[in-house]
Amino acid sequence: MSWWEALLVFLAGVWAGTINTVVGSGTLVTFPVLVALGYSPVTATTSNAIGLAPGTISGAIGYRHELTGQGRRVARYAIPSFLGAIGGTVLLLSLPHDAFEAIVPVLVGLAVVLVIIQPRVSAWVTRRREAGAGGGSHGPLLMVLIFLVGVYGGYFTAAQGVMLMAFMGMLLTDSLQRLNGIKNVLSAVVNVVAGTIYAFVAPVSWPVVALLAVGSTVGGQLGAKIGRRLPPTVLRGVIVVVGIAAIVQLVING
Repeated sequence: MSWWEALLVFLAGVWAGTINTVVGSGTLVTFPVLVALGYSPVTATTSNAIGLAPGTISGAIGYRHELTGQGRRVARYAIPSFLGAIGGTVLLLSLPHDAFEAIVPVLVGLAVVLVIIQPRVSAWVTRRREAGAGGGSHGPLLMVLIFLVGVYGGYFTAAQGVMLMAFMGMLLTDSLQRLNGIKNVLSAVVNVVAGTIYAFVAPVSWPVVALLAVGSTVGGQLGAKIGRRLPPTVLRGVIVVVGIAAIVQLVING
């Protein structure tokens, strides 16, 4: 890896850590960068899972104020996230690599669509909350949805944060900032579990992991402190453009 490639991976990690803390979908920045540098989709995914885990932990710590008083609920939600992450890693490791490479463009496309419609979902959730609607704090439906997001996140991490915010926002009545704190913890759980498994049994680029880990940790703190001041449209626009570029790159290479 040349110095400029290392710098590019590091900066992608910083940007991904920031985006993951504020919105989610940081993988849509780092994944296409790694693929463009010649890494296989599987290696890019596993290295992402490990390298971005410190960033999700950093972001969760940055949101510790919003997490105050939510310890028991977060611990309860972490269980389906933990189990789902294991399921997702099993899928990635058991399915043929060709199958993964074929479905990745679809998953990236799904993630891009989720990022695009996220403002509409947030607006709908806000209107619903103002109207006094809301679900229970630990309903079975939410637990199942968190598990499914965990499976998706263990298999392919992009946009799991967006999914979590959408589902929790529809079923819970907490403020979006408090939900964002929960989202960061659950994303950290999925990334740590998946990353730990991949570290032992999957192809991984450790130089990439190291650069992403440092970059995403810095980005996690940036996202928690100043990311909320960045124009959401700018963040979303970058994610969408990078995601579309990733799809084109994957289709051409496939």
